[in-house]
Amino acid sequence: MATRELSYDGAVVLVTGGARGVGAGISAVFRELGARVVDCGRTPPDEAGTDFVECDVRDPEQIQAMMEQVLERCGRLDVVVNNAGGAPHADAAEASPRFHDKIVQLNLLAPLHVAQQANAVMQRQDEGGSIVMVGSVSGRRSSPGTAAYGAAKAGLENLTASLAVEWAPKVRVNALAVGMVRTEQAHLHYGSEDGVAAVEATVPLGRLADPAEIGRCAAFLASPLASYVTGASLLVHGGGERPAFLAAADTNDAEGRPTGTTGTATADRDIRRENAHG
Repeated sequence: MATRELSYDGAVVLVTGGARGVGAGISAVFRELGARVVDCGRTPPDEAGTDFVECDVRDPEQIQAMMEQVLERCGRLDVVVNNAGGAPHADAAEASPRFHDKIVQLNLLAPLHVAQQANAVMQRQDEGGSIVMVGSVSGRRSSPGTAAYGAAKAGLENLTASLAVEWAPKVRVNALAVGMVRTEQAHLHYGSEDGVAAVEATVPLGRLADPAEIGRCAAFLASPLASYVTGASLLVHGGGERPAFLAAADTNDAEGRPTGTTGTATADRDIRRENAHG
């Protein structure tokens, strides 16, 4: 039953920024499940033979033209995954106003504009449609070095909840709050393989996500398996990041496990005392 419901045979899926990185993993998953996937972005994919529409999603006019091309080619639009986004490292005190504007434009306003255009199509379809926003854990915690990005991703989760209410019941809108992912650009964020390994050690599951794992979560949220889910944000972060104080505290070992007389150790000691006096 689950396999049948996760079939996207005959469905048309648009993935923004789908040519590379996380977006490529998302597109690959939907294709494996039978969907006709249209990727959009400013740079065509390296792989030939995929449906691609050139579009800068920061430009509403280009978005409209892209939607027209998708409908002309495919006749309908069932799922949109708003994946395009990102930001280079920049100190918030030194970055220019134009820089901050561009980051917010790409990571918050562009998904809104794409979603608006998609909703207009989906509301006219008997089956409606589904929109998945690709957010980030940076929108849920401090984001030093990418402050505008973190703020935009926080806004994206609120936007998701608001659009879900406005556009129901025809269109479901959900989000993924994505943690660290191993892509072809991982070295730009984490350095050498030793650096990647050190970062992986901070994640409870002990590794970075594979892009396809993000794709499978997007496919779930857009599918009938999640038919009663809208306005939700699914954490996809391998358990998050181990709190820094666990390693810093001198009552813990190097891996953050308690070594002193707190928690379970204290309870065990008290039980032994009770037994001794019993």
